[in-house]
Amino acid sequence: MPLTPFRTASTVALLLATAVGCGDAGGLRGAGPTATAISPDRLWPDLAPASSPAWDYDDGESELVRGLTAPGDDIRKVDPVAVVRAEIARHPDSYTGTKAPYYETARRIADCDEGVAKGRCPVLKPYYRDLTGDGRDDLTLGFELLPGNQTAVRVYTFQSGRLVRVMSNDDAVTGVELAGRSVIIRSPSDIAGYEYRFQWTWDPGQRVMLLTHDEMLPRDGGKASKHPSPSASPSASPSASPSASGR
Repeated sequence: MPLTPFRTASTVALLLATAVGCGDAGGLRGAGPTATAISPDRLWPDLAPASSPAWDYDDGESELVRGLTAPGDDIRKVDPVAVVRAEIARHPDSYTGTKAPYYETARRIADCDEGVAKGRCPVLKPYYRDLTGDGRDDLTLGFELLPGNQTAVRVYTFQSGRLVRVMSNDDAVTGVELAGRSVIIRSPSDIAGYEYRFQWTWDPGQRVMLLTHDEMLPRDGGKASKHPSPSASPSASPSASPSASGR
C-alpha cells in the first residue's frame, strides 16, 4: 500500500528524532589540543664520554657454589641453609673475620638446624621459579645480614651441572617480587613518601642477572615520577656484598 504524504513526513521526523537521541553513543568527539612533541636537547656535545662506570653495582658477576650438587640438577633438592653456609665459608671477611660486618649471621646460622624460618635462623623461605628461561626452576634465596636491618637477596641456577649464583644484592629491603625473568627489590628512601625500585633481569648473553632498572617511585601508588638515581640510591655505592667471580 503506498505511503501517504502525512505518514511519510511522520516517519522521517521519527527517524530524525531517533538519530539525534543516539548521537552521543559512539560518536567521535575531539580530545582537545594535542601537546607538541619536543625532542630532547643534547647538552655539552663535545664532552668526552666516560671510560669507566661511576659505581660498582656488583653487576654482571657470577660465583660458583662449590661442593653442592643435586640429582638431575634439581635445584629444589638443594638445601638453602647449605647454600648460605657455603657463602659464609667462602667469604670470611664478611661473616667470620675479626672485623666481619655480618658476624651475627654466621653465629645464628647454627639455629637453622631446626629448619628455615624457624627460631632465630636468618635464612628466609626459599622461592622457586624459572628465571633463566631454560624450563627449570631457579632458586631465589634471602637471608638476614646481622647485625643491622639489611637483607641479602640471591638467585642460583645450575649451569653445566654446577650450582652458580647469578645475582647478589645486599640492601635495606621493604619488599621483593618476582615478575617474568626479573627480581624486583624495593628499598626505603630518605625522601618522605618515596622508595627505590631495583629490577634485576636475566641476560642470556651474559648468563647472569643484570641491574636493568633503578627508579625512585612514590610509595602510595600515585602517578610515578621516575628519576634515575645512581647518586642517591642506597645500592649505588660500592656494595658490601661478596662479589668474587667464580667463572
